[in-house]
Amino acid sequence: MMAASLLRRDKKATAAHLKADLKRTDNTAAVRQIHELLDDVLNPEKPATDTEALDWCKCLIAGGEAFEEFCKTVRSYDNATLCGLVWTANFVAYRCRTCGISPCMSLCAECFNNGDHTSHDFNMFRSQAGGACDCGDSNVMRESGFCRRHRLRTGENIPSIPRDLLLMSELVLPRFILSVIQYLRDGYTEPDSSTERDLQKVLQQLEPQISFLEELTKMGAAMRTVLTKILTNQQTFKELSMGQEDNLFAKKNYDKYLAALKNSGLVSVEDKHQSSGDVGAEGGADTLLGSAAPGSPDESSKEEDQDAGQSVGQRKRVKLSSSTKDLSIIECLKHKCFLEELLFWTIKYEFPQKKVTFLLNMLPDQDYKITFTKTFVQHYAFIMKTLMKSHESDTMSNRIVHISVQLFSNEELARHVTEECQLLDIMVTVLLYMMESCLIKSELQDEENSRHVVVNCSEALLKNNTYWPLVSDFINILSHQSVAKKFLEDHSLLMLWMSFVSFFQGMNLNKRELNEHVEFESQTYYAAFAAELEACAQPMWGLLTHCKVKETQEYTKTVVRYCLETLQIWFDAISFNDEPLPNQVTFHLPLHRYYAMFLSKAVKCQGLDLDSLLPDQEMLMKIMVHPLQIQACLSEIHSNMWVRNGLQIKGQAMTYVQSHFCNSMIDPDIYLLQVCASRLDPDYFISSVFERFKVVDLLTMASQHQNAVLDSEQERPMLEGALTFLVILTSLRIHLAEVWENEFDPIMVVLRTVYRRVQEGVVIQLCLGTVRFGENTVHFYWPSSDHMVAALLHVLKWKQVMREIQSCHFRSSCSKAHFVPFSQTAEVWENEFDPIMVVLRTVYRRDVQSAMDRYSAFLKQSGIHTGNPWPPYKERTPLHPCYKGLIQLLHCKTLHIVIFTLLYKIWMDHQNMSEHVLCMVLYLIELGLDNQVQDSKEDEEPCIEEHCHDSWFPGTNLISNLHHVINFVRVRVPETAPEVKREAPPSTSSEASSYGQNLREAQVFSLVAERRRKFQEIINRSSSEASMVVRPKSSSTRWVPPGTPPQLVTEILEIRESMLSLLVKLHQKLSSKQNSLSESWLDSMDMSRHAHGDGITAIERILTKAATRSCQIKRSIRDICGKVHPPVPPKKNSPTDKKAMDKEERRQRARERQQKLLAEFASRQKSFMETAMDVESPETEAAMDLGTSEMMESEVLYDCVICGQSGPSTEDRPAGLVVLLQASSVLGHRCKSGEAKNLPTSDEEHIYSADTCAVAHDVRLTLLQRFFKDSSCLQSVSIGWDGGVYVQTCGHTLHIDCHKSYMESLRNDQVLQGFSVDKGEFTCPLCRQFANSVLPCRPGRGSETGAWHSPANKKTSVLIKEVEALQDNLGLFPTESNLSKEMESVIKDIKNTTQKKYMDYGKNPGSPDNDFLFMYSLARTNLELELVHRGGNLCCGGASAAAKRSCLNQLFHVLAMHMRLYSIDSAYNPWTKLTQLTQSRETCRGFNRSVVYVLFVAIAHVLGLCPPLRPVEHFTCVVKMLYNLQFIQALAALSTKLRPEERQAWSSSGAIKKARANAETSFEALLGHVISELSKCNNLYAVVVEDIMLSSSVWSPQSVEFSLQQYCLPFLRLACLLQHHLYGDDLTGCLEQEEFSSLAACLGLAPAPSVASNPANSASCLEWAVSAFDLVTHWCAEVKGLSQVQTEQSLTLLVQDPQWAPPRLLQLPDNYNIIFQYYHRKACAVCKKVPKDPALCLVCGAFVCLKGVCCKQQGICECVLHSQHCGAATGIFLLINASVIIIIRGHRFCLWGSVYLDAHGEEDRDLRRGKPLFLCEERYRVLEQQWVSHTFDHINKRWGPHYNGL
Repeated sequence: MMAASLLRRDKKATAAHLKADLKRTDNTAAVRQIHELLDDVLNPEKPATDTEALDWCKCLIAGGEAFEEFCKTVRSYDNATLCGLVWTANFVAYRCRTCGISPCMSLCAECFNNGDHTSHDFNMFRSQAGGACDCGDSNVMRESGFCRRHRLRTGENIPSIPRDLLLMSELVLPRFILSVIQYLRDGYTEPDSSTERDLQKVLQQLEPQISFLEELTKMGAAMRTVLTKILTNQQTFKELSMGQEDNLFAKKNYDKYLAALKNSGLVSVEDKHQSSGDVGAEGGADTLLGSAAPGSPDESSKEEDQDAGQSVGQRKRVKLSSSTKDLSIIECLKHKCFLEELLFWTIKYEFPQKKVTFLLNMLPDQDYKITFTKTFVQHYAFIMKTLMKSHESDTMSNRIVHISVQLFSNEELARHVTEECQLLDIMVTVLLYMMESCLIKSELQDEENSRHVVVNCSEALLKNNTYWPLVSDFINILSHQSVAKKFLEDHSLLMLWMSFVSFFQGMNLNKRELNEHVEFESQTYYAAFAAELEACAQPMWGLLTHCKVKETQEYTKTVVRYCLETLQIWFDAISFNDEPLPNQVTFHLPLHRYYAMFLSKAVKCQGLDLDSLLPDQEMLMKIMVHPLQIQACLSEIHSNMWVRNGLQIKGQAMTYVQSHFCNSMIDPDIYLLQVCASRLDPDYFISSVFERFKVVDLLTMASQHQNAVLDSEQERPMLEGALTFLVILTSLRIHLAEVWENEFDPIMVVLRTVYRRVQEGVVIQLCLGTVRFGENTVHFYWPSSDHMVAALLHVLKWKQVMREIQSCHFRSSCSKAHFVPFSQTAEVWENEFDPIMVVLRTVYRRDVQSAMDRYSAFLKQSGIHTGNPWPPYKERTPLHPCYKGLIQLLHCKTLHIVIFTLLYKIWMDHQNMSEHVLCMVLYLIELGLDNQVQDSKEDEEPCIEEHCHDSWFPGTNLISNLHHVINFVRVRVPETAPEVKREAPPSTSSEASSYGQNLREAQVFSLVAERRRKFQEIINRSSSEASMVVRPKSSSTRWVPPGTPPQLVTEILEIRESMLSLLVKLHQKLSSKQNSLSESWLDSMDMSRHAHGDGITAIERILTKAATRSCQIKRSIRDICGKVHPPVPPKKNSPTDKKAMDKEERRQRARERQQKLLAEFASRQKSFMETAMDVESPETEAAMDLGTSEMMESEVLYDCVICGQSGPSTEDRPAGLVVLLQASSVLGHRCKSGEAKNLPTSDEEHIYSADTCAVAHDVRLTLLQRFFKDSSCLQSVSIGWDGGVYVQTCGHTLHIDCHKSYMESLRNDQVLQGFSVDKGEFTCPLCRQFANSVLPCRPGRGSETGAWHSPANKKTSVLIKEVEALQDNLGLFPTESNLSKEMESVIKDIKNTTQKKYMDYGKNPGSPDNDFLFMYSLARTNLELELVHRGGNLCCGGASAAAKRSCLNQLFHVLAMHMRLYSIDSAYNPWTKLTQLTQSRETCRGFNRSVVYVLFVAIAHVLGLCPPLRPVEHFTCVVKMLYNLQFIQALAALSTKLRPEERQAWSSSGAIKKARANAETSFEALLGHVISELSKCNNLYAVVVEDIMLSSSVWSPQSVEFSLQQYCLPFLRLACLLQHHLYGDDLTGCLEQEEFSSLAACLGLAPAPSVASNPANSASCLEWAVSAFDLVTHWCAEVKGLSQVQTEQSLTLLVQDPQWAPPRLLQLPDNYNIIFQYYHRKACAVCKKVPKDPALCLVCGAFVCLKGVCCKQQGICECVLHSQHCGAATGIFLLINASVIIIIRGHRFCLWGSVYLDAHGEEDRDLRRGKPLFLCEERYRVLEQQWVSHTFDHINKRWGPHYNGL
C-alpha cells in the first residue's frame, strides 16, 4: 500500500522526501520504503521496454533534483587520475613508443594532443577491435607522456565527496543491476534456428538500461566506486540473486540461470566440489597427448556423423580423450558476485558492444580492475568455448581482445593473476582444447603407421583465425618478463606447450602430383602459414626477448632440452629413420625452428657452448633432413616439377621466403642446416645435398648421361638451385657472425645484429627499387616483438646511414603515377650490394634479374664496366668460433670433385651447363680461398691405404687441391655417347695402367656413397666387418636408379687437367682469346679493378687470390699460362668442337632462312596492299590520270594504323584523327588572383566561388537575359568555361571504316577492362592511348599555306565588302557523303560528351541559337585551354607539347561545316555593326531592345566566320575590325577606373588632340571622346567604386598604355593561335614585355618590330573603315539607352576584365594531421552525419561522402554527383581516412596515389602506419598539371568502372 501511494506522487518530490528520511539517524523506515518502491518499479515481470522504471531510478538516484544537475555535481568530485576513455572499432587513436612501457599502450586524440610528444616515435592508428586511453596509468606508460590534465590530477587535491550525495545510489543501483540480470536470464534461449534474432531482440529492449549504466560510469571516480562495491559485494549478490522463497518468478528466473550454466557445459555451484576432486591439473597436463578415444557415446556418435558428412578424400578427424582434460580449468565455474554473472551473460550474448563498453568504462577504478581481471580469467575457458561455436567469430574476437588487451597489458596485474589464478595454465590448456577439435592423422613419411596428429588447416577454426584472440593474449602476457620467466620455469607447462607446437609440425602436407593436374587447388596454405606465424612463431619471439643475458641460461637449456625430446617423439611417431619419403614436402617445422632460434640466442647472447646443446650425430642427421628437403623442393617448384599441383604450391614457396615470414621460416631453417653442416662429416653433408636436389647423375664427366628422376629441362635449374643453396649456406651470416672481441654485452650484441640485418634488408630493397623504409623495417628484418630495437637503432646512428644510402626524389615522368622513393648511390652498389641476400629474400626470380639490371646500369653509368656484369663477390664477416666447422664444407674432397667436374663440363660445353652454374662454382672457390681451415693435419693424412676413392685429391685443403692434376677418369656412359666411338691410340699397356688408375680415381659418387655408408655404420656402432662391403657394388646400388637401362658401358677419359688449368682455359674461352693470360700477368695484376665485372674478372680475381696464398699455385699458373696452346683444342675436345661448329652452322642457316621468309612476306604484303587499293577505290586510278603530278605531291596523305594503307582523305572514304573528347570545367575554375585558395581547416575558414571565371560569366549571362532578347544574348557570350568539351589527339590517323571494324572486334572481345566499347571508348591501335571518337580529316592539299600568304594589296574597304559577301554562303551545305555523315556523327559525339545543362543556356532548349552558341564556344574553349597549357601567354613561341599533336585545324573545319546551317540575322549582323554606321530605328526604352552585343561580345564569337576566310588577308581584316572594338572596350573600362578630376583632365586633353591628323590612332583623343560620350549617360560615372576613391595613384600616359595593352592581350593571343592553326604560321618567341608588339606584328596589325624602332603602342594598331569618332559615338549611344534604365547593371556589363590567372588546385596544409583532425569527425552538410569515408574535392573544397548511401540522389552517390557539378564529370578527391587521391573521369575512376608522404618520402595508404605525413609539393604540382592538361586518362592506367557508387 505504501509503495502504491508513493507511485502516485510526483517522482522528484518522492525522491527528495525519501532522501531526507534516509539522512536521519534512524532510517530503517526509509530503507524499507525504498525497497518496497523498487519492488514495484523494478518488477521483472514488467516488460523491459517500460521507461517508467528507468525514470524512477534516475529520480531516486538524483535525490529529487534534475538528473543532469546531479551528474554535474558528482563529476565535480572526480579524483580519477586515469583517462580511461573507451572506444570501439575504427576509432582513431595514437601510440607513442617513446612514452610507452607496454607495446599495447594507446592514447585518445585529446590526451595525445595535450601531451608533449615532440620528436617521439609515435603513430596514429585506426583501432580494429576497440581500446581505451591509458593516459595517467604509470604501469603502461611513462609519466612524462601524460597529458596536462592527467599530469596535474596526480597531485591535485580534490575535495572528498559528501556522504549523503550517493546514499540513494547505494540503495537503488543493486536492485537496478539485479533487474538487468533477471531480464538477461529470462530472455536467453539455447541455440536454435531463431536464437540470433531473439538475442538481438532482448539486447535491443535492454539498450536503455545498459546505456544508463554506461552513463553512470562517465560521472567519475565517485560513482565508479559505488558501482564497484555493488558489483563485487558477495553478500548482496547472495541475498538478491536467488530471490525470496515466496517469489515464484524469482525462483524460476534463478533456475533458468542454473540451466544456462549446465547447458554451457559448466559445473554448477552445487556440483563444484565433486568435479574438482575427479581430475587434477597436473594429471591432465601430463596425459593430454594420450591415446585417441571419444569422450562419451554421445560425442562418439556426433563425431561419426560429422565425419560422414565430410567430402570424399578428406582425412578423418582425430579426437583426443576428454578424460585427460583438466576439468578444474575447462569445465568449472562459480559465480559469487554481480560482476561475475554479468560477465557470464555478456559471454552468452556474445559480447554485445554496449555491455563491453560498460565493463571497460569501469576500469579506471583499481579495485574493480583487479576483480574484473580475475573474473575474466575465471571465465577464460568458457569465453573460448563460446567463441568456437559463434557464427560471428570475427566480431566476437575483436570484442574479446578489446577487453583482454586492457587487462593483460599491465605487467603487475598480469603477474598477479598468473600467480593466483593460474593464467598460463588456463591459456595453454585452452589452446590445446581448441586445437584438439580439428586434429587429423599425419600422412608424413609412414602414412599407415604414423601416430602423429596435426591440425586440419581446412577447418573453420584455422581458416577463420578463430584462435587469434587467445594467441594474442598469450603473446601479450609473454611480453612481461616476470610472466615469461614463470612460464620458462614451469617444466610441465613447457612440455605441454611443446606438445601444442607439435600439432603444427608437418601440417598442410603437399604430395607431388605425377600424372594428372590436381582437380581442386586448396587454399589452406594461407591458414597454415598464418597459424604457424601467430600461434607458434610469435610466442617464440616473445620468449626469446627474455633470454638475452647469461642469467637466463637455464631457461634456454630447458627449452632446448624439451625441443629435442619433442623432436625425438615426433621422429618416432612418424617412423622416421634416415631417408625422407620422396615427392612430399611440408613447409611447417615449428619444432625445428624453436630449436634453431634458441640455439642461436644461447650462443650469441648467453655465451653457452654450442656442443653442450647439440644431440648426437644420428639425431643431427635426422634434424637436417626435413629443412634440407624444403630447400630442395623450392628448386623443384621453381623448376616446374610441381606444376600439376597448381598455383597454390608456388604460393607456398613464395610465402615461405616472403618478408613477414622469412624471420620465422627460412632463416631458422638455414641456420639449423648450418649448425648441422658444422658438426656432421662434410662429405656426407655435401653428398646429401646433391642427392636431395636429384642431380647426382648429372655430375659426371661424360658428355651424356641418364637421369631417371629429372627431365632434361629440369636438370639445369635443379643444379643451379643446389649450387646456390651451398653458396647461401656457406656465406650467410645472419646468425653466425662473430661476437666483437672484449665486448660481450648482450644488449650491444643484439643491437649490432639487428643493425646488420636491417641494413642488409634495406639495401636489398634499394637494389630492387621497392624499399619502403616507412613500413615497419624492424618487423621486416627482425621480429616485431623485439620492441627495444626501434628505440635503440638511434644508438647505432641508423638514420645517418640511411641518409647516406638514400636520396629521396620524384619521377615526374612516370607513366603510372608511381613514385620512386629512393635513388641508389654508388656506396650501395660498390660496397653493400649482396646478390646472395637478394636471392634469399626475393619472392620472384624476376626480382633478382631486376636487381642485376639496376646494378648493370650503375656500372655502365659510372664507367666501371660496360658489358654484362656477374653478381659481385662480397667478402663475409668472420664466423663465431662455434661455427668454424662450417668452413669444412668448402674444404672437402666431395665438393672439390664436384667443382672439378663442373668446370670440365662447362669447358667442354656439355648439356645443361649455364653461366649461373659457372658463377656459383667460382663463388664457392672464392669462399674457400677466403675461409681457410686452421688445422691442416687432416690434409696430410694419406687415404690410399684404406683403398677409398680419395685418390682424386691428396688432401682436403682447397689451396693444395687447386693445382692437383687429374689424369684419367672412368665414366659410365650410354653406348651412343661420343666417348664410346673413339678408339684409344696408345698401346695396350698404357690403357691397362690407365684402367688401373681409374679404378681408384673415377667413381666420384661411389666415393660419396661409401662415405655416407661408412658414416652411418659409425653412428650405428655396427661391427667393423661392414666396411669390407665391395664399394663399386654399393655405389651402383646406391646411386644408379633401379630403372636405368642396361646399355651403359665403362669408358676411360684422359683428362690431364687441374682446377687451375681449367680456370685458365675458361678464361680463354670467355675472352675468346687463345692466350688471354700471359706469364707476366700476375705481376701486373691490380686487385682494385676486380671488384666488379664479368666472368673474366671473377676468374682473374680467383687466380690472383690463389697466387697470393700459395707460391706453388703462383708457379703453376705461370707454367699453365706459359704453354703455347695449339689452335686446335685437345683430342678429347674434338667432338665438342665439331658439335659447336655444327651448332654455329645451324644458326647461320636459320638466319638465312629467316631473312628469306621476311623478304617473301614483305613482297606479299606489298602486292596485297596494291590489290586492296585497286579493289576498294577504283576511282583512284582515274583521278590520278586526270590530276597533275604536282597536285598529287601536295595532297595530304594519311597513314591508317589499322590497315597500314597510306592515302588521302576522300569524300567516300574519309580518314580521321583518333581523338579523346572530354568535358572540362578547368577554365571555369580560374580566378583573378594567381594565388591558390587555402583549404579550410577550421569552422572560421571558408571558400567563396564568386570570383571564379565560371561564376562571373554566369552572372553576366543572367544580367543580359534579364534586359535583352534571348537570341542576342546567346550570341554575345561564350559558355565553354563550365562543361566545355576539350578535344585532344595522339596524332594517329585511321580510316573511318577501319575504325568501325576495329570497334566491332573490341565489342566481341569479352576480356576488356578499363573502358566501355558501348560508349565508343577504345585505345589507339598503335600507341594504346585512350580515345572515344574519330575526328574526320578534310580532303585538301597540304602545301596551301603559301598560296594564302600572298601580299595583301587590296584596300581595307574592299576586304570588308568581300568578308560581308562571304556571309551569304554560310547557309549552303555540301552534298551528302560519307564525310558529311561522319562530321555529323562527331558533332553528336561532342554533344554527348558533356551534360545537357551545359548546352542549353537559352529560354528555348534545343534552339538553333543554343547550338550556335555551343559550336563557337567549343572552338573558344579549345583555344583558351591551349593558351593555358602554354603558360597563359605566347612568349615561348613554337608549339607546346599539346599543340604538337593538335587537332584544332580539323576541328575548326568540322565546326565550320556545321555552322553553315545557321543564318545570321541581317538586322543584327555583327560585321555590319563593326564596320558601318547604321541608323537605329528602335527606341531605347523597354527590355525588348536587342543588345548591341558587338560592344560586349566575347572576342572569339565571330571566329565562326573564320574557317571560310581562306585568304589570310580576309582573316587579318576581321582581326583588325575586332581589335578596334576591343580597344574601345578597353578605353571604356579604363574610364570607369579614373577619378572624376582625372576623367575631366583626360577628356580635355583628348578634345585638343582630336583635331590632329593622327587623332584616330591616338589613345588620348579616343579616350577623351569615349569619356565625353559616356558622360552623357545618366549617372553612368556616378557609381563610385570605393577602392578607386581610396587609390592615391595617378594615371600617367605610360600606365594607361600598359593597361590598354594588358586588356587587349587576351584577344591578340587567341587570334594568333587561331591564325597558327588555320594557316600554319609559326609563333615566334619573345620577352614578356615585348609580347604585345610581337603578336601585333604577327597578326599584321603593326609592322614587324626592329631593334632600332620603338615597340608598337596599342593605338597605332588601329585601322578604321569609317570615321572612328562617328563609329564610337554610335556604339556609345546604344550604351546610353541601357544606362538610362539600369545604371549599375550597365556598368557591370561594360566593365569586364578579360585577364584570368591559370587554374589552381587548393593550397593544402603542410601537415596532413591538420586535415585529418578537422575532417575525419566533420559532419556531412547533406545527411548531417559523420561519413564513414569522408572525401574532399581538391578543386573547390567541397566535403562529400564517399560511397555514402545516405547522400545518394537518383541512384548516384555524392562523389560522382559532385564531379559532374564541379568538374563536368572530372573529380579529384582526397580520401581523408586513406590519404590517397582518387580520380573520377566520367564513368571510370582510379587511385592516383598520395601527395602526402612521411619523413622518408613514402606513402601511407589507408594510414596503416600512422606516421606524420607532409605535403610533397612536387607530387602536388604533377597532380595539378595532369588536371590542367587533361591527361588523367593517358598517364593513369589502372581504371575501373564506379557504377555511380562513389
